[in-house]
Amino acid sequence: MKSMGIPKSLINFLIDLEKNNNREWFNEHKDRYLAEEEKMREFAEALHTEMSKHDHLVPMTGKEILFRIYRDTRFSKDKTPYKANRSGSFKRATARLRGGYYFHIEPRDRSFLAGGFWRPEKEDLDRIRQEIDFDDKPLRKIINQKKFRDTFGGFQGEQLKSAPRGYAKDHPAIDLLRNKSFVVMRHFTDSQVMDDSFLREANQTFRTMRPFLDYMSEVLTTDANGRPIIG
Repeated sequence: MKSMGIPKSLINFLIDLEKNNNREWFNEHKDRYLAEEEKMREFAEALHTEMSKHDHLVPMTGKEILFRIYRDTRFSKDKTPYKANRSGSFKRATARLRGGYYFHIEPRDRSFLAGGFWRPEKEDLDRIRQEIDFDDKPLRKIINQKKFRDTFGGFQGEQLKSAPRGYAKDHPAIDLLRNKSFVVMRHFTDSQVMDDSFLREANQTFRTMRPFLDYMSEVLTTDANGRPIIG
């Protein structure tokens, strides 16, 4: 695996963009943006290549992996036109492999890697809770492994204030059942993302995440009796 980090020049560009988030400044520095975007595409493609060695991903170019820098301001009070970050995602291939991987590069130590299921649709959330209610031990075995917990801690996101409808407040797995999302995340400092080891760290972080995604994939592609629901 080649050594690769996020260039300091990209971090500096994003800092400058945050201070000058307007179309006039951006257009004046369009060449600078395009140069940095090419470096981000190179990083995204390199990470995709490494991850494809241990998971089945949809083939994607760097341009397809990265999200647009332009913000959709139609329904937002914040009318700044650009995102002062660069982010992208990797899609798992085939309907049997659920969940996805996300990376977010933002200055001032706000970068992170994440994955899982952000506010899943009601049908999927009901199925996940049904499986946890039946037997929460397989999921706990994964998320309580030392490497997994040292990397991610616990699940991120909102929880219900009480038990979901149909479940007792004193259910032994109420800590899991109350989750609205099943997402894990690892934060990085600017120094960490700019280090040559970041490509390796990002790849290993997503590799550590995979058993959790595989477990969820199995749950979401079978019924309550364990029979496949996808042909």
